[in-house]
Amino acid sequence: MKVFIINLASKKDAESIKECDDTNGDVKILNVKTKVVHGYKGYDAQTGAISFPIYQSATFRHPGLNESTGYDYSRLQNPTREELEKTVASLEHATHGFAFSSGMAAITTVIKLFSPGDHIIVSDDLYGGTYRIFEEIYKKFGIEFNFVDTSNTEEVVRNFKPNTAAVFIETPSNPMMKISDIEAICEYAKSKGALTIVDNTFLTPYFQTPIDLGADIVIHSGTKYLGGHNDTLAGVLLLNDDALAEQIQLIQKSEGAVLAPFDSWLILRGIKTLAIRMEKQQENALKIAEWLKTHPKVEKVYYAGLPESEGYEISKKQATGFGAMISFSIYDVELVEKILQRVNVIIFAESLGGVESLITYPMVQTHAAIPPEIRERIGVDERLLRLSVGIEDSDDIINDLEQALR
Repeated sequence: MKVFIINLASKKDAESIKECDDTNGDVKILNVKTKVVHGYKGYDAQTGAISFPIYQSATFRHPGLNESTGYDYSRLQNPTREELEKTVASLEHATHGFAFSSGMAAITTVIKLFSPGDHIIVSDDLYGGTYRIFEEIYKKFGIEFNFVDTSNTEEVVRNFKPNTAAVFIETPSNPMMKISDIEAICEYAKSKGALTIVDNTFLTPYFQTPIDLGADIVIHSGTKYLGGHNDTLAGVLLLNDDALAEQIQLIQKSEGAVLAPFDSWLILRGIKTLAIRMEKQQENALKIAEWLKTHPKVEKVYYAGLPESEGYEISKKQATGFGAMISFSIYDVELVEKILQRVNVIIFAESLGGVESLITYPMVQTHAAIPPEIRERIGVDERLLRLSVGIEDSDDIINDLEQALR
């Protein structure tokens, strides 16, 4: 009996499990929970190794002149990196995948697709490093970036210009957890000949597949949920367009910001547990968000999974889950420093998406590069904290927050 892993993991088929062909007994695996475990090839066909090998080689032997094994030099392609790229592409329902040395290296490559004079609409609530690279590095090359509230589709439409080449969105956004209507934005962008680029780091292809909703390019900081263990840096780009893929491949092999074989293997290993991690982290997050809402020292909780959240209905429409990122504001700014010092189970550190719960102070850490006037407009102030919920016991996380807030 043969087993085929096929490309079905969207919201429509999220509950599908498998189909059996009565004529020959072949099993087609449909569910994303199985796909993350098995990856693209599933194992090393040459040796039978269940853990896909780390091809720690910079170069590869040619059988003869004008002959190649398909691998020449690891900057161009490496078998371990290729397995990761094809695995994530399969999960995202993309035909092309590219793995980079960091999420920012992936975003840098995307921006190089554009030319001086191009206008790009960007979510005003987004990771500070993305803002920094747009405004402080690429703006001087003649690319115009316009930061708008992409959770309001009318705002996106209103800010389109004749030279608008793309819309770049984070959804849920970082750190205010705003939800943008991917399908609506993609539909309008396509009508104007513009690309839609979606940073899918927070939800991963386990909960959301933007390409199914019309996105042209999907970005991941693989450092976060895909890796899941806070032990390596990685970035991934996914897309279907062959012409765009050729451009990205040229940039990647020319500049060399590729993901190393060992780091590729670490992300592959992390993806194997993506399903159970995302489910447990979301379960914890919902419980913690509900608890935070009742705390007298907490002013507001920002979590896409709360029914009162502005983006709740859109989230249900375009994703199969809400993720595990929570932001919350407290009434007393003087309590912030005490909370960050007192937490024990939760770790005060930058980053997110790992098995450990992390708490971050966006204004000082992740969003320091964003001008104060923009931070104030979107709500990133001195009373806001961001929580990346891990897989620990939820009661232990709540008890830790309770004693820190006391």
